[in-house]
Amino acid sequence: IISLVVNAIYNMVDQIFIGQGVGYLGNAATNIILPLMTVQIAFGVMLSDGTSAFLSLQLGSGEHKKAAKGVANCITLTVIFGILLCALFEIFLEPLCFLFGSTENVHPHAMNYGRIIVAGFPVAMVNYAMAGVIRADGRPKESMIGMLIGCAANIILDYLFVIVFPWEVAGAAWATIIGQALNAFYYIYLMFGFKSVKLKKEDFKLSAP
Repeated sequence: IISLVVNAIYNMVDQIFIGQGVGYLGNAATNIILPLMTVQIAFGVMLSDGTSAFLSLQLGSGEHKKAAKGVANCITLTVIFGILLCALFEIFLEPLCFLFGSTENVHPHAMNYGRIIVAGFPVAMVNYAMAGVIRADGRPKESMIGMLIGCAANIILDYLFVIVFPWEVAGAAWATIIGQALNAFYYIYLMFGFKSVKLKKEDFKLSAP
């Protein structure tokens, strides 16, 4: 529940500060980019939930090697999906903005916000994919702490980048990316200390379970 709330807060906070610092055109721009973010979140949650279930099942069966392979493959797929989505949406960002309802007045704001948000997809994917895996590893508190670190940083940086410094929608986008990066770095740190499995280099090579 907390993870879902925190993910929603990212967009809510951007909307609040952009509304105060930029106005309705800025709010419209964030809504134009929201479908792209939803696609990225969907892929991240798919990897997270699937790997969490696989990890729990394999540990319950005593198959620690398979469990480790599943976690390592999830990390590899997270990187691949993050880069592919980033490249795809960066290439087609302009037509996608118009597809989702961008107007001439909104379009510059949507492009400024979208370019930065989409560039951060590989980092954001780490958060969405690994949050559930870390919970399944028996560390729900650590998973929650990581999300709260990113959310708190986003709120503080939104105020600085949008209200104090006139960076408008780009400032809100950078605040989101930096918050997600702090979250991701914390999760990467946790990955080196999995409690239930021991990851080896060969486990990261993609293969069917």
